[in-house]
Amino acid sequence: MAFGKARYTAENDQPVETEVEGEIREFVRREAATNPGRQPENESELVANNVNSLLQRVTSTSVQEIDKLITELQMLRDKLQSEAARVQREIVEYATLSQGALQSTKIIAESLIQWKKASDTPTPSD
Repeated sequence: MAFGKARYTAENDQPVETEVEGEIREFVRREAATNPGRQPENESELVANNVNSLLQRVTSTSVQEIDKLITELQMLRDKLQSEAARVQREIVEYATLSQGALQSTKIIAESLIQWKKASDTPTPSD
């Protein structure tokens, strides 16, 4: 295989392609030994069947992992949406409370002004 630079595994500095080929060969040997049922017409058919089986297993695992990640992301999205709704409710509640406090402060200030004016006006008995 001419792929330019070879990729190496971290464990034993062996090219990744060689490691995968070795795993496929080992899988083919195990399948041939444990599945003596129908004998393929030739060795290439056996290899093709076993490689196909191996690829199905590998892709099945990958698809399951992707499905799991999708489910986790959907759960996180739902949580974020509920948190956003909660924060929005709290902001509205705070704005309402703040508006009420402002109105109460205005009423108190106006009452104090009127009370002060009433106490500053001279009474006829003075």
